[in-house]
Amino acid sequence: MIDSEGYRPNVGIILVNAEGRVFWARRVGQDAWQFPQGGIRCEESPMEAMFRELREETGLLPKHVRLLGCTRDWLRYRLPHNLVRKRNFPVCIGQKQKWFLLRMIGSDQTVQLDHGHRPEFDDWRWVDFWQPLRDVVAFKREVYDSALHEFAPLVFPSDDVRMMACDAVRLRFGESE
Repeated sequence: MIDSEGYRPNVGIILVNAEGRVFWARRVGQDAWQFPQGGIRCEESPMEAMFRELREETGLLPKHVRLLGCTRDWLRYRLPHNLVRKRNFPVCIGQKQKWFLLRMIGSDQTVQLDHGHRPEFDDWRWVDFWQPLRDVVAFKREVYDSALHEFAPLVFPSDDVRMMACDAVRLRFGESE
């Protein structure tokens, strides 16, 4: 399903633990790390797609998480030209995503990366909330930045958010403390 502008509807999932660290997963056979994400099927709502993708990619069920928030708007990224499949019709130029923030309430042992028929991830870890801004592929960075900044007040007390956002900007531009 591609919209009239060439974007594929998708969901992104930021899973946070009690310490405010986020679930960071490595794509199978690659040195590429990302948050869980996936396409929305025609018959699904974004929330239904999110819970399906959560189950497929992490093995987690709704009982293992608590929904904390969803982005107000669709966040979009364009694919680099070399990743656009021009022979497909309609041509998909990128993704528009609804992002969900979930708190893990189950134990780490409930994560099962091999739950789906074709696992997307082969490793995972908890990382600092802002680390994905430094580590994600460049074409997804702006979307990650928007989602993390929108969700930060839901994860951290308001006094800490400004300081953490400044730290995130330094990380993004490669500055040291």
